Amino acid sequence: MLYLLSILLDRLLAPPPQADKVAWLKGVTYAHRGLHGPGPDDVYRPENALSAFAAAIEAGLGIECDVQRSSDGQAMVFHDWELDRLTAETGLVIERSATKLGQIKIIGNDEDTIPSLRQLLDLVAGRVPLLIEVKTRPSTRIPAICLAVRRMLEGYRGPVAVMSFDPRVSRWFARHSSHVVRGLVMMEEGSRTLFARTRRHIMLWRAQPDFLAYDITDMPSRFAGAQQRRGFPVLTWTVNTPELLERALKHGDGPIAEGAGVPKAPRS
Repeated sequence: MLYLLSILLDRLLAPPPQADKVAWLKGVTYAHRGLHGPGPDDVYRPENALSAFAAAIEAGLGIECDVQRSSDGQAMVFHDWELDRLTAETGLVIERSATKLGQIKIIGNDEDTIPSLRQLLDLVAGRVPLLIEVKTRPSTRIPAICLAVRRMLEGYRGPVAVMSFDPRVSRWFARHSSHVVRGLVMMEEGSRTLFARTRRHIMLWRAQPDFLAYDITDMPSRFAGAQQRRGFPVLTWTVNTPELLERALKHGDGPIAEGAGVPKAPRS
């Protein structure tokens, strides 16, 4: 009974996207934080750096990146809340201005500094599909970070989508910028209880996404499979071994991959 009710509520509260809006998401391998690590030319390319994104473009891969706000409200491409792991600086990203962040070198390559979303968009220029994961915390001002991203996307011509673990992000774009493709990032962490299943449906209803980005270790998933059959593309992350790649290609619509999980001949 509860299962049938959830199906009905899914249809009412989270209808599937139009097929032509999300068709480009499928059949693409996305380089997780760019094609980072040591390259065949013995040059190290840090994660979320312009050199890693350029390498992904050259390899014919889509791109996945992380975005958060600077102190002056700009969308910057960086994963961690703190600068410590990836740079020689310390402290929170949000405590620095975009100009200051843009001057900070990323460890591993003297040529790379923290890029802005504008710099990444200018580099990609519509040549490959792009996934922008918006990083949030409970205290994050959702309108502020979403507006910062939307401002950068205005006038951009190319396949691009915004996604987040936080259903508030997808919900914001559904309400205020519905033409932007939006996704909900999800993980089950092995929990298949009634409470966990109900929570996943509630997140879907809140987010009103166009696609899901699902933890590959949870695949195959009854929940993800049901949404996929309804018309939601299901991307999978982080695919970092040949075995996980095989699972991703069997159960998902596009792997978000790195390292040994990147296929030698990316699908296009």
